[in-house]
Parts: sequence; C-alpha cells; structure tokens
Amino acid sequence: MKKLGVIILNWNGEELLKKFIPQASEYTVSDEADLIVADNGSSDNSLAWLAKNHPEVMTIRLDKNYGFSEGYNRAIKDAEYEYIVLLNSDVEVTPDWWKPMLSFMEKNPDAGAIQPKILSFAEKNRFEYAGAAGGYLDSLGYPYCRGRLFDCIEEDNGQYDGAPADICWASGACLMTRRELYLRLGGLDAGFFAHMEEIDLCCRILNAGYRVCAVTESSVYHVGGASLAQGNPRKTYLNFRNNLLLLHKNLPKKKGKKVLLFRRLADTLAFLMFLAKLDFANAKAIIDAHRDFRKMKKIYNVFPENDILSAQPGADKSAIVERYIKRHKSIKINPRKQDMI
Repeated sequence: MKKLGVIILNWNGEELLKKFIPQASEYTVSDEADLIVADNGSSDNSLAWLAKNHPEVMTIRLDKNYGFSEGYNRAIKDAEYEYIVLLNSDVEVTPDWWKPMLSFMEKNPDAGAIQPKILSFAEKNRFEYAGAAGGYLDSLGYPYCRGRLFDCIEEDNGQYDGAPADICWASGACLMTRRELYLRLGGLDAGFFAHMEEIDLCCRILNAGYRVCAVTESSVYHVGGASLAQGNPRKTYLNFRNNLLLLHKNLPKKKGKKVLLFRRLADTLAFLMFLAKLDFANAKAIIDAHRDFRKMKKIYNVFPENDILSAQPGADKSAIVERYIKRHKSIKINPRKQDMI
C-alpha cells in the first residue's frame, strides 16, 4: 500500500486537467504516491479524457457536485492512505515536490498539516496570494502570510528559505495532512461553502495539539483566483463571514468575545471605506456577512481551551496597522519567537 494520496478535486475542469495533469502525474506517481482526481459529478469530458490519456491517474467518482469542502471530505474517506495532499486543479508542481513534505511528516509525528512554498504561476519569482510561504492570523484574526500582507505580495528572494517553520495555517492550494487526523477532526467544514475552510481546519489541528508547518524546500506554482476575483462582493462576503466563524469556533469563549468585539469595530471601518469609495456592493457584503455570522454561530457551541492566537509567532501584530498605517509591505516576525524545526 502506498503512503501518499494526492487528491485533485475536479468539477467540469477538463481544460485545467489538460494543462496541469501531465506534469502532476510525471512528478507524483511513484512507488510511494498515487495521484487521484476526485470528480464532483462533472458533466464535461474530464473523466473520459483522463481515462484515455492518463490511465495511471486514479479517479474517485462522486454522484453530484458536493462543493469544495464536502467533495474533499467524501473523497478522503474513500482514499485509504496514511498521508493525503489536497491539491488544487490549477497548481503546477515541480520535480520531487512532495518528497520533502512527506519526509518531514514522517520524522515529525506532531506535525498535523504542512504546505510548500506557493509561488505565482503567472509571475514565478513572486509569491502567490493564497498561502505564499505560510499563513498566520494577527491579533484580531486577520489572515496574512510570510510573503503576503493583504494585497502586497513579495518577490521570492529566498528570504523564507531554510529550515521548516511553525505557522498558523497552511494553504488549501497544496496542503498535506494525516488522513486519520483529518477524519477525526471532521475534515473541512462544509458550512463555510468557500474561502478559509483550510484556516479553520488548521486551527482545529493546532487545538488538537499538533503543529502546522511550512516546508519551503518544496515549491509549487498556483494560478489562483479561479473562483472569485479580488473585489468581488461575493468574495468579500465569504471572507468576512468565514473569518468571524473560524474565530468564534477556534478561540476560548472569553477570548473569542473580546476579539470579535474589536473585529466589529475594525469591520465597521472597512464598511465606511467602501462607502467612501461609493462601492455599495462590497459595503453591503460586510453587513450581510455579520448578519449571517450571527445566525450561523449558534450551531458552534463547544469552545477550545487553547488560545491559538496568543500562542503563535507574531501574535501581538496588527495586519491593518502594519499595512495601512505604518505602510509596511510585510510583517517581520522575530526569529526568536519562531519555533524552527
């Protein structure tokens, strides 16, 4: 039995498969790893093309489109490997891309999830928005990355290379985890629909006593933005709502109430900024996000004891202050606070 199953979730993505599967297969399928396409009830020619052109790629056929989270959850239940990778269909992999990650997982049984260095497919010397060199949450729970602070994305000059580093969340564009742990924690939360499901999963992994790490010896290239573009009101809605949800779910009750109080103030400022730009659609998206968060939070009533915000490197930083007041392009984390492996 092979140790690793690399799973690409597909829904009517024949053109993406044609573009990225040949290289993914060449650099993945081996004595230790399988490449699997989990098909979310596609109506195009995806599976027929795969069967004809890449019979070495395994398939899992789902009976309908279950979406991102539930699609992966169902596929991973069927994929009986010790380790799994969630790999987006718009990712270009590199030779031996999975080997440093698998080696790290096997040597570090306390590692629950890891990601490689994620670079832009369009600008290969620049980090990609969704993950870069590993993700964090600031003091108010806003996500940022080594290599990306809000809309400011750094060039990759090797500044984050070296030993694997502890992070707060790994990108769902390319995330390796332990299948048993993934299933035990309930997998991705289908209630999120889209955006930040992997951050929520990583928070639960941290609260379960495992680590989340970035292994920059490995790198992949991500197209990104395939579902919703930046500035799209639907994306704004999902990002604001889901960020509130993951904080409510994954912080101790008292700490969560405190953080969410300050978040309401910060999100009010974001609302006013959209109004000042006459961007009424995105302003309304923030109102809708808070309204629906108040409804949805009632189903999450079990709170962890661990304060994952305070425990992570850079916990005292504010992404808003660093980017929009100090005009910094990145958040510098004190290496003494960063737990290197």
